[in-house]
Amino acid sequence: MRAAVARSLRQLRRLARHHAEGRAPINRLTRQQNVLILRGSASRSLCTVRHDDEHGRFVSPAVESLRNMFSTAAADSIKDVPRGGPMVEYEKRIASGDLVDGDSFQVDTIQQLQRLYEDLVENEEACQLDRYQSSEKSGRRRWLWSRLIAQPSTQSPVKGLYLYGGVGTGKTMLMDLFYEQLPANWRKKRIHFHDFMLNVHSRLQMHKGVSDPLDMVAAEISDEAIILCLDEFMVTDVADAMILNRLFRHLFSKGVVLVSTSNRAPDQLYEGGLQRNLFLPFIDTLKERCISHPIGSAVDYRQLGSAGEGFYFIGSECSTVLKQKFQSLIGDEEPTPQTVEVVMGRHLEVLEVPLGANGCAYFQFEDLCDRPIGAADYFGLFKKFHTLAVEGVPKFGYHNRTAAYRFVTLVDVMYENKGRLLCTAEAEPIELFENVVTVAEAQKSSPRSSRSQKSDDPDLCVDNELGFAKDRTISRLTELNSREYLEDFEAKWQHPLHAVDNGGDVVLA
Repeated sequence: MRAAVARSLRQLRRLARHHAEGRAPINRLTRQQNVLILRGSASRSLCTVRHDDEHGRFVSPAVESLRNMFSTAAADSIKDVPRGGPMVEYEKRIASGDLVDGDSFQVDTIQQLQRLYEDLVENEEACQLDRYQSSEKSGRRRWLWSRLIAQPSTQSPVKGLYLYGGVGTGKTMLMDLFYEQLPANWRKKRIHFHDFMLNVHSRLQMHKGVSDPLDMVAAEISDEAIILCLDEFMVTDVADAMILNRLFRHLFSKGVVLVSTSNRAPDQLYEGGLQRNLFLPFIDTLKERCISHPIGSAVDYRQLGSAGEGFYFIGSECSTVLKQKFQSLIGDEEPTPQTVEVVMGRHLEVLEVPLGANGCAYFQFEDLCDRPIGAADYFGLFKKFHTLAVEGVPKFGYHNRTAAYRFVTLVDVMYENKGRLLCTAEAEPIELFENVVTVAEAQKSSPRSSRSQKSDDPDLCVDNELGFAKDRTISRLTELNSREYLEDFEAKWQHPLHAVDNGGDVVLA
């Protein structure tokens, strides 16, 4: 069948060349229909041409049949044609009760996403979104050709979207809803910002020694995805901050359209960071290529579920309960020390897991957050384990600020990978971070400088990035321990979790 289609297409092209004047744009026809269904007689009828008096052009019966003969297979193959968009899906979810109605902030945001969706549909060809049309040459050949000949800037005619606002307001949900409505044949990628930057640094290591490795990385990324959806855009690392402007200038010049969520407005990104003056040009680039849209809702939807019904055990005396719960999850398997492979650039490193079995890992907090490990290790961990038991989560302050950053990253990675958390902690989630504040919060509580404030309370941590990130972590810890989240997890992994009540201060499902 495939050979017959190929022969028929070659005959169609020859026929079109013979009757160039007044001909119908065949390539346009095939692009719109997304599929060619040629019956057995179609290839034979290509030799017969009739004149269409009404339109004054020569038309092959095969072309006519292409317009009219859509079988079930044809209908299935054109499901990727853009239709509806995120607004239609959003309304469906409200009607079904999956989403709460009446949130004007979410409606405003979904309208922005719908506008972006329609712009992309209208400019599909100019944006080179179709992965099959854009892959006429292999990715490697296209990349090598671009290295030999300087490529002109091909910025997308469509601007991206930068969504920012408070925690739990639905930013990620709305971006994912938008992403899910994009046709499967489009070049698109949805990834957490932590994971994205790890990928970038890994690629940079592979291109060491070339004149502009960032340009090569951008070429590879844009070859894979024109629509890039980044969740939780948060810049805390100076190494990331120093390369973002050049990286995204390269990406935007290659036609990439960015859709991102963040807790921070563009002007607040990397606020107070080292050498921030070198980061500021990125903010201008971001504003130039993306429409910034705030979600002003004060509602944290993660708190509306059955919050506090999970497996968050308060008090060091609950460590026995945590061990019992861990043992009940792994069943008859014997927990043993294990290792997790972590890709760091060109090197493969190993993260040691004190105890692991049946998809569950057990750590002391110090082993997980008081050591020089980071996002790459956590992503590697959740590739091998779906459940994490952490013993001894402390309250955070100035004395363990670095551990607090790692804990925030750990919760982000766990939430992104839809993992399950069991832990013992010194206090409720909101109390864990009560000594972590932003500069504005510190100045509001005292008219004196933040430095004077810190001298009054030696353990007060005044840190803008951590102060903003803590709200997201508290919100996610709450959702991770909600009945709804755990039921979804159990449905996915089919590992039901039953609470153990030993009379202690334990939050039970």
